[in-house]
Amino acid sequence: MTAVKAAEVDGALRRLGPPTVSVLFYGPDTGLVAERAKATAERAVDDPSDPFQLIRIDGEAVANDPARLADEAGTIGLFGSRRAIWVKPTSRNLAPALAPVLEMPLQDTLVLIEAGDLAKSSPLRTLCERSPKALAMPCFGDAARELGTVVDETLRAAGLSIGREARDAVIASLGGDRLATRSEIAKLALYVHGRREVTLDDVDAVMSDVSSLAIDAVVDAAFAGDRARLDQAHRRLAAEGVSPSVILGAALRHAIALLSAREEMGAGRSVDDAWRSFRLHFRREAAIKQQLQRWTALALRRAVAGLQAAVLESRRRAEVAEAVAGEALFGLAANLSQRERSSAADRRRPGEG
Repeated sequence: MTAVKAAEVDGALRRLGPPTVSVLFYGPDTGLVAERAKATAERAVDDPSDPFQLIRIDGEAVANDPARLADEAGTIGLFGSRRAIWVKPTSRNLAPALAPVLEMPLQDTLVLIEAGDLAKSSPLRTLCERSPKALAMPCFGDAARELGTVVDETLRAAGLSIGREARDAVIASLGGDRLATRSEIAKLALYVHGRREVTLDDVDAVMSDVSSLAIDAVVDAAFAGDRARLDQAHRRLAAEGVSPSVILGAALRHAIALLSAREEMGAGRSVDDAWRSFRLHFRREAAIKQQLQRWTALALRRAVAGLQAAVLESRRRAEVAEAVAGEALFGLAANLSQRERSSAADRRRPGEG
């Protein structure tokens, strides 16, 4: 089976049909993963509100009992209705649970699996990419062009138009997470309710709030290795009641953006060109450029993986989310400081003795 490319995912989902019995959604954009899985699950059945047609299973439950997925897939639906089994994310390997399902002669049953940013060597991703009965759908953060499409479609559905300048400001204010993007646009549409056009003043009023600036401060402090400033900014957000998963999501999107820009620098682009790809307010220019010079692509890949795990953990275990967020953010700052100390020591060593 040929692996589906990121740009081909929407088209592949529109053409979905036999012999496909399972679809894996994976990638760093957890919002887009969830959005695509939800839309596909609801299209696969006649009545998404019927729990006998759309079966939701936690990934941890499947990992603990791999046979459960095959048992559920082999169950015949009441009245011959179509069925979809929607498996929510887990950090554990679900390949042993899915492999027997792909050997079953299933009819009118589709298994959908949400996952994080799986490496190419991941057993689950490899299984789905090689099977003629499965599809692996990569879900990456929205690029500027894709963000523009999401903005246009969402506002049009709300009966609103938007001028170019206001539209550019909206895009510049959005991150790479699809669910967060739709949530921000929905807030904007609610703000202008009763009118027909979104103006630049509306965008400034809704999308340039104080809490987002405070989250930026936390993220920049973590990626600058400034633990004192990070502690102060993080305490402020906690006092304001900002969800730890929101902070971690912002840090994850930032890490992904840094990684993309750092890889472009590795291909020959200047730090100035890489900065422009962020589409952020000029007040963050100096901080972002410094981060691009201090973080390597390898270190950023590890940061992305760590933040993804922290996001999932904070959502699964809300009672310890604050601690999970603190550990992840202060870990980033400590990691940068440690790497730079090691690098400085390596540069001094040849001249010693």
